[in-house]
Amino acid sequence: MYKFKLLIILFIGTLLSSCNNNLLQTSSNTTSKICTYPPFLKEGDKVAIISPAGKDDMGQFEGAIKRLKEWHLVPYIERYATGSYGDYSGTVEERAEDLQHAMDDKDVKAILCSRGGYGVVQIIHKLNFKQFRKYPKWIIGYSDITALHNVIQTQKVASLHSPMAEQMADLPDSDKSNTYLKNILFGTLPEYHIDASPYDHYGKASGVIRGGNLSVLYGLRGTSYDIPAKGTILFIEDIGERYYVIERMLYDLKLGGVLDHLSGLIIGQFNKLDKTEWMNNKDTYQSIANLLSEYHYPICFGFPVGHVTDNYPLIEGSKVEITVDKNGTQLRFSK
Repeated sequence: MYKFKLLIILFIGTLLSSCNNNLLQTSSNTTSKICTYPPFLKEGDKVAIISPAGKDDMGQFEGAIKRLKEWHLVPYIERYATGSYGDYSGTVEERAEDLQHAMDDKDVKAILCSRGGYGVVQIIHKLNFKQFRKYPKWIIGYSDITALHNVIQTQKVASLHSPMAEQMADLPDSDKSNTYLKNILFGTLPEYHIDASPYDHYGKASGVIRGGNLSVLYGLRGTSYDIPAKGTILFIEDIGERYYVIERMLYDLKLGGVLDHLSGLIIGQFNKLDKTEWMNNKDTYQSIANLLSEYHYPICFGFPVGHVTDNYPLIEGSKVEITVDKNGTQLRFSK
């Protein structure tokens, strides 16, 4: 009986070790692959508007529809996108149905998310990508939509971390982020030039750009939707967090080996931080810079991406070149 129990313990130990190795292989030890761009849009193309997470005000939908029509596109609202179910736009099943319907429609060329909030993680495992792989389309959004971007990249399709319906409705025609978004959708890729930060790490690198909201990325660590580290130029942003929570998430990336294997790092906007509790009197960028001091790849601080007016679109899964020097940061996308 003793020998039998010992064999069971050894078997379970081997199994757990194998599982841990598989989790590590999912993230820090795997290599980023370049994703294929969906077809660029042309006038008259159909755009679906969905709400895969939080509910939104009807005025935001109307403003986004107006903007898309000005771009000579044909927007429509999915069945449950304007609904209400607690803090969500609909039940898990309703939100998944809207997204699945938009992905399956071969005439839809882009899917615009109305807003973030929380809820995408509830539906991503329910999606079927058979039709999407035949008819890939641009997925547009940020914040909680980060989870959807991670899933789409497992299908080797690029997507757009960018302003959503709310920003399209509220910001003027002259807004740079909306202009960049329109240009990308119609096939003109931007080249960004960002002012220098005293915390920057100089250098030049190429890699696959991936990332988004740090809290959402952290929630997907160790899953099949985790971002591969090797060859990745990672970008991160967040809103409304306590500083020590941000630091804890960054230490997860550090201790998990992710930061060791990156090709570059873009630190976006961390705004509306909770200043009411312990450790929240710190300078966020200074503290992040201290944590990153040992890394010698290019690191840009203060990139305009996140929950801010200047939220520059980034093509997730695209090959990019980044140069960080005394003049600032230059980021170029490959077509």
